[in-house]
Amino acid sequence: MLSDREQEHAQIEASKHNPQCFEPIYKKYYKQLLNFIYKRIENLDDCREVTSIVFAKALSKIKTYTDYGFPFSSWLYRIAINEINEFYRDSKKRRSVSIDEKGMASIAEESGTHKHELKTVLKKALHYLSEAEMLLIELRFFEERPFSEMAEIIGITENNAKVRTYRAIDKLKIIYAKIG
Repeated sequence: MLSDREQEHAQIEASKHNPQCFEPIYKKYYKQLLNFIYKRIENLDDCREVTSIVFAKALSKIKTYTDYGFPFSSWLYRIAINEINEFYRDSKKRRSVSIDEKGMASIAEESGTHKHELKTVLKKALHYLSEAEMLLIELRFFEERPFSEMAEIIGITENNAKVRTYRAIDKLKIIYAKIG
């Protein structure tokens, strides 16, 4: 009996030769990616469009996919991030940030602030972060990705992902102190 990872790997390899074999992968990750994109776009029609572009690009580029030991979703997230950035470049809309309770608790714990005070200030504070810093915070605290996977998604080393994330947290602490 194949493990989930082995089964997924077999589906990916089969998809490289037959696009219809991509369907189980699409079904497995569609909702996850839709939620990820929706947290960044917050317009359901735009979100669905970007999600469909992500899967269309993934399918068209599946032959170039190489398994480096990270979940396949890391590759999909990298495509999604590029498409979200493209969406905001083309539309000239302001990037949105969705904050959930679980992510709030993680940031509050990591930054040493109180959760009930943090939510009102955090939405403002996140707008002072760069796109790259905001992405690190989102991946780490709202998507709960390990540093190794964050590094794979962004295309940096794991150590660099840790350093940049903690720098972003330090920057959030400073901003929080000023506007909190």
